[in-house]
Amino acid sequence: MTDVEQRRESIRHPADIPLSWTLGDVVVHDTEYLRNISEGGLAFSSQTRLAVGADIDIAVPIRNPEMHIRGIVVWCTDNEDGTFDVGVQFKDAETKFRMRMVEQVCHIEHFKKEVFETEGRQLTGEQAAMEWIRRFAKDFPSFH
Repeated sequence: MTDVEQRRESIRHPADIPLSWTLGDVVVHDTEYLRNISEGGLAFSSQTRLAVGADIDIAVPIRNPEMHIRGIVVWCTDNEDGTFDVGVQFKDAETKFRMRMVEQVCHIEHFKKEVFETEGRQLTGEQAAMEWIRRFAKDFPSFH
């Protein structure tokens, strides 16, 4: 299986939430952005090229305390603007479960923005979550 086939094996879900990462002694304090999430991993944009095969710890500030995710860099591609797209495979089942929660939060945040832009309603996080669950949770694909 090629890298591209491996990257496309799982359904991707869009996301644009900030994250930071640690790779050994290298800590990124600048905000990077999550690009998408799948059952097996995630991708993000980075200002730094990362080595394929490296262990990586990612912090996602969707709640307090931050959610930490452990993974392995499985691909890193150059972009024309000098940035890099990085693919990370999750290390364990617990991380997959945590990312499922992150994925739902991303969908709810997008829903909250969409409701404001299209209907002019400003929902709290809890209101958006309740409405999103009522309207869309049944269609949310389950991981196996």
